[in-house]
Amino acid sequence: MKIALGTDHAGFILKDAVTKFLSSRKIEVIDFGAYMKNDEDDYPDVAFKASRAVADEEADAGILLCGTGYGISIAANKVLGIRAVACDTPESARRAKSHNNINVIALGGSSVNPSDVPAILSAWLDTPFEGGRHLRRINKISMAERSTLNAHLSSGGRVVIFNHPLVQHKVGIIRDVNTSVKQFRELLQEIAGLMVYEITRSLPLTAKEVQTPIEKTTVKTIEGRKMAIVPVLRAGLGMVDGILQIVPNAKVGHIGLYRDPETLKPVEYYCKLPFDIEEREIFVLDPMLATGGSSAAAISLIKKRGGRKISLVCLIAAPEGIEKVHSEHPEVDIFAAALDSHLNEHGYIVPGLGDAGDRLFGTK
Repeated sequence: MKIALGTDHAGFILKDAVTKFLSSRKIEVIDFGAYMKNDEDDYPDVAFKASRAVADEEADAGILLCGTGYGISIAANKVLGIRAVACDTPESARRAKSHNNINVIALGGSSVNPSDVPAILSAWLDTPFEGGRHLRRINKISMAERSTLNAHLSSGGRVVIFNHPLVQHKVGIIRDVNTSVKQFRELLQEIAGLMVYEITRSLPLTAKEVQTPIEKTTVKTIEGRKMAIVPVLRAGLGMVDGILQIVPNAKVGHIGLYRDPETLKPVEYYCKLPFDIEEREIFVLDPMLATGGSSAAAISLIKKRGGRKISLVCLIAAPEGIEKVHSEHPEVDIFAAALDSHLNEHGYIVPGLGDAGDRLFGTK
């Protein structure tokens, strides 16, 4: 096991006790400093270095030391994938590990006696994570942490959850069991159009000269980008028209997959894509990202036929589905209007909206 260790001047009083304890447990230490007491140092510097080592899997976990443990844990939590908590007793360390699965523990030089360090760190290292409902909550935190329109993750694909008021308002209506089939269809199209409008915000533009009724002027036009939308049958069809209203020149492919009710695994029955799919920016449409099996399989089919730049557009996603897609296709961006809690024993998203295909076509 490897531990990333970082301390500022106020936590330096605990460093010797920490290194002796880790040595007694035969745990390798990656020391990011400070190497001597310097009252002018800043805890964010070592916090970022040690935490990035944990996030990049250069270390299995991290220990950070400052005056209270508070500031350095706040800094550590700015690093994607880090769950850092300041602990000052063995019980707080046990609970932070069993409930929150912290991968970085912070200790305060002013609140922790060096003689208490072994008991606190032992409680942290030896306590197993309980999982269950705690895992569901951590997944929610992770998804929120990864939800951004602007920053790519170091591992590749983004997870983007749209919080635009219009999108959230329409998602609220579409969830309602009393919403009619007609309303459901219209809303699904509207939400898909709003999402793609935002997704395409970063398309590159080039200058072009045109003649207006008055004079020549320079305008902006999308720079040679070809687009394709590929709905996963059948529910994905409900998103097509809403997107074509925004991007009318996009080519449309189709992938037919159904979920085996026993295994919950996808079964392919149809695949037809634009002939130049390898040249296009591709948006796979799958309203409900539940287990992720169908979406991941659809992306695999597109890749086998030469598709490279692929994004997944969903109405509602579950953490399990996002994890599945990114485990097989880590570079794929996932866009969703809502991120829900979890899947139930039947593989449905909770709270979700039921079966999108049935509600779209009135078959149930």
